[in-house]
Amino acid sequence: MEERQVTTDGQTRPLPDPFFVIATQNPSHQIGTFPLPESQLDRFLLRVELGYPDHQAERALLEGGGRRAHLPTLAACFSPGQLAPLQRQAAAVHAAPALLDYVQALVEVTRNSPHFIHGLSPRAALSLLAAARAWAFVDGRDTVLPEDVQAVLPGVACHRLRLARSDHHARPDDVAALLHTVPLP
Repeated sequence: MEERQVTTDGQTRPLPDPFFVIATQNPSHQIGTFPLPESQLDRFLLRVELGYPDHQAERALLEGGGRRAHLPTLAACFSPGQLAPLQRQAAAVHAAPALLDYVQALVEVTRNSPHFIHGLSPRAALSLLAAARAWAFVDGRDTVLPEDVQAVLPGVACHRLRLARSDHHARPDDVAALLHTVPLP
């Protein structure tokens, strides 16, 4: 997918632009599910946990019938042609050298921490910066702040970090503890 094409049965097909994957994760204890290798997990930009719906939202699900029936009624927020310029604008959000130092310091802490089996990769550092830029852009700013990095760090890091003491993936609290070890720029 990184090459923006897929090959099946010897035939290569280009992927549309924009292209992205949204996947769901089943609990690891379910029959037929297996953990992805770290190299594959590292390719996912974010892991977002939605949790269970509140009482009213769950009731609306129950009363609304099959969720697939609602798809035709949903309006697109953006066309592909409208999304690409927004992606370019988000990628152009300024990150000062001090902010880059902060991102590097956070990543290095994970690499040297006895709490994790291995630290965040260079791909994770790039993902952290890209997500922080997008967060700042959505907030209407043209510069990334440390708070943007802090806001996206759990989503970027938790699925990439395995705890040394249990071999489970890090939780948001584990990642939030990193923020106390790295001084703000």
